[in-house]
Amino acid sequence: MLNLIIFGPPGAGKGTQSEKLLAKYHLKHISTGDLLRAERSAGTELGNKANEYISKGELVPDEVVIGMVRNFISNHPEAPGFIFDGFPRTLPQATALDNMLLEFNAGISLVLGLEVDEDELVKRLLLRGITSGRADDQNEETIRNRFREYQNKTLPLQAFYKEQGKYSGVRGIGEVEAIFWDLCAEMDKVKKG
Repeated sequence: MLNLIIFGPPGAGKGTQSEKLLAKYHLKHISTGDLLRAERSAGTELGNKANEYISKGELVPDEVVIGMVRNFISNHPEAPGFIFDGFPRTLPQATALDNMLLEFNAGISLVLGLEVDEDELVKRLLLRGITSGRADDQNEETIRNRFREYQNKTLPLQAFYKEQGKYSGVRGIGEVEAIFWDLCAEMDKVKKG
């Protein structure tokens, strides 16, 4: 099973590149936001538990999110692997994900980090704010705050996965296709290994 995390700050191109990688490698997409919405609308036990927290304006606990990821993987035994999108975001989540994947005799195969500097990200997100109408992409200070949140909470995952020998950074600036082929080269190393 090939399990991939696309990693990088807001605006790095994770969504764009994930779609291309999903198509090329026939992986299943795990977006915790999508899973949360699906479990809630289906009225599952985990969805109801998530609703209890959301209705109070609280974050859904990691163990509930991990349960949803576990269910998704269990429901797709034919999948050659998964791309994790937006998860994990913290070290406790990464540890919980590793432990849960052991239940499937699997682990994270590769963490592809799209590396883009802050000023480039701000330019991209401001442009996306104009074209998409997303309010959170229209204010430079809000964007820079999101980048600081990423640096404080999510960036430590880079060292966590480097220690495991699973992190591969790819320059996320340039033509979308060129970046994609750089990502594919890293994926193919893992598949051959």
